[in-house]
Amino acid sequence: MSKLLSEIKYLQGVGPKRAELLNKEIEIFTFEDMLYYFPFKHIDKTKFYKISDISPELPHIQIKGTIKYTEIIGQKFKQRLVASFFDGTDTIDLVWFKGIKWIKESIKPNIEYIIYGKATIFNRQMNIVHPEIEPSVKTSSEIESSLQAHYSLTEKLRNNFFTSKSISKIQQALFNVVSSDIYETLPFYLVEKLNLLPLNKALFNIHFPQSTELLNKAQFRLKFEELFYIQLNILKLKYNTTKKFAGYKFPVVGEVFNTFFKNKLPFELTNAQKKVIKEMRKDMGSGKQMNRLLQGDVGSGKTLVALMIILIAIDNNFQACLMVPTEILANQHFVSISKLIQGLNVEIGILTGSSKKSERNVLHQKLQDGTINILIGTHALIEDTVKFKNLGLVIIDEQHRFGVVQRAKMWAKNTNPPHMLVMTATPIPRTLAMTVYGDLDVSVIDELPPGRKSIKTVHYFDSKRLVVYGFIEKQIKLGRQIYVVYPLIEESETLDYKDLMDGYDSLSREFPLPEYSIGVVHGRMKPHDKDLEMQRFVEGKTQILIATTVIEVGVDVPNASVMLIESTERFGLSQLHQLRGRVGRGAEQSFCILMTSFKLSNEARKRINIMVQTNNGFEIAEADMRLRGPGDIEGTQQSGIPFDLRIANLGKDTQILQYARDIAEKVINNDPLLENSNNIILKNNLEKMTSTNKEWSVIS
Repeated sequence: MSKLLSEIKYLQGVGPKRAELLNKEIEIFTFEDMLYYFPFKHIDKTKFYKISDISPELPHIQIKGTIKYTEIIGQKFKQRLVASFFDGTDTIDLVWFKGIKWIKESIKPNIEYIIYGKATIFNRQMNIVHPEIEPSVKTSSEIESSLQAHYSLTEKLRNNFFTSKSISKIQQALFNVVSSDIYETLPFYLVEKLNLLPLNKALFNIHFPQSTELLNKAQFRLKFEELFYIQLNILKLKYNTTKKFAGYKFPVVGEVFNTFFKNKLPFELTNAQKKVIKEMRKDMGSGKQMNRLLQGDVGSGKTLVALMIILIAIDNNFQACLMVPTEILANQHFVSISKLIQGLNVEIGILTGSSKKSERNVLHQKLQDGTINILIGTHALIEDTVKFKNLGLVIIDEQHRFGVVQRAKMWAKNTNPPHMLVMTATPIPRTLAMTVYGDLDVSVIDELPPGRKSIKTVHYFDSKRLVVYGFIEKQIKLGRQIYVVYPLIEESETLDYKDLMDGYDSLSREFPLPEYSIGVVHGRMKPHDKDLEMQRFVEGKTQILIATTVIEVGVDVPNASVMLIESTERFGLSQLHQLRGRVGRGAEQSFCILMTSFKLSNEARKRINIMVQTNNGFEIAEADMRLRGPGDIEGTQQSGIPFDLRIANLGKDTQILQYARDIAEKVINNDPLLENSNNIILKNNLEKMTSTNKEWSVIS
């Protein structure tokens, strides 16, 4: 057995107790897990500051000097250890609140130490709280590196005296044991052709960089490999799907489509809409199953594109269905599409959780005899009792609201899997689209239909609330409707519910009955009551709708012209953009008002500035990913990214990802099953990765 598979407790300097902490806190169980526990940054240990030159504005700093004396201050349970540290220019206090006895016994006066930490001021005295401390004279067994690795540590690990330095010592002990067991994980021809650092050298230099150049090469090698294997898996899966499933061929663009295009089209298609329809027509005429993701910002005309693709299916004697996440959205699509196809020889049906049994029986019969051409519905569509005569096209709107299993069930509704189009109004950063949806072909509608006015976004602090209420009053008198949205954070649903009800009381005083009517919608309401309130707003019976983020998807009220978002600082960028998209649906100028307290973090200020500066959803999605990382991007957090990135960053490593994708494409094009002797190592590693993470091979 490879030493890399040994349990971490058997490594010198770890032992059972520390191993248990590593298991529970950062999921390190084996030597290999520790080897691949990468640092998040490296500090240049050759740079030292003078105490006389440092200030609290500086980032973490490194100083060298001696401890003059130590003192324990305070009563039992509220003690702190203070050490006076001198470097020849000035003194600074080093402060510890935990591990006082152990630290006091371990540090000695008049020995030169290296201190690393963040300088702050307390009681007009400069100090460093819980600094990293080590003797400046290294032992002969320590690996020399001017760039010291820093590792992410949990609070519990820190409380048990784990530091970046102690992790480095464990890594050093590890390399002494396993260096001969680190075997290459990429084919030699790729390592040589791409001029990559060998794996053993890359791993050593990520933990103990021998120079900045070698650190950069090590990072590139490890990031490339991580992203390369993800792309290889996606492209292999895509190839297998294409070969395994024949698609229904739609060669005809016939009478129904042409009649609609000539006589029923509500407005001229944008160039972006024409482009994506052309891409889908090509897919459906190829004889291969279409698997396509359609991205389009809020209001870009995705539904119209979906309808035109549906009409092509009907022209080829196939049925189509449109699956959406909520009943109100299903009803909305049913009404709007029914109007658009009125006069055409096309029958449309709707199926939701509240459909009556008598209605279902009639609908099931019409589906099976082919009378119904288009079925619109919610999750009810995936029920086994829902059977089609000849289903050729499945369209899923707001696809992130549906799980993989739910989508896969639609494949079984015909002998061969129907063509599949998944749509999202949540713009997905290019790097995320290449990974999470990498086995799908991607179409993008990146322009709005003519006549749509850009939404004006403004930021106000709470002190301007009366000004905002005055503006809302003017809009209502013009006949417009208003959304007021409060945040919903899972950790504090009761608190947010209180916020919402306090807001309702406040608005009720400003906009009293009977002159004004206010509705309330939140996640704790029964679905029927929630839909009833939403419907009243849709019909214009209420002027103001107070809500949590439940209105984020599925409400189209052209008359709504103002979106007021309370406590904006508590929302993510993509979520704010989705909420803003609830207005701007009509011909009138619409507004998005961002209300915050004065106390804003730097990140919150950045988010708000971005919202005020741009309406472009793709720019916002990219910025959101840079700020928050891929795991929190709206549209992925519910389903989760199906793999863990140890070192690559989808927000920052775009070029490496594209490079990895290009190389993976060449490998799959030349050897789709990875059967060549040169690629056996790729096949084996891919099997190992997909077996350890079951979700890894199910990207879409």
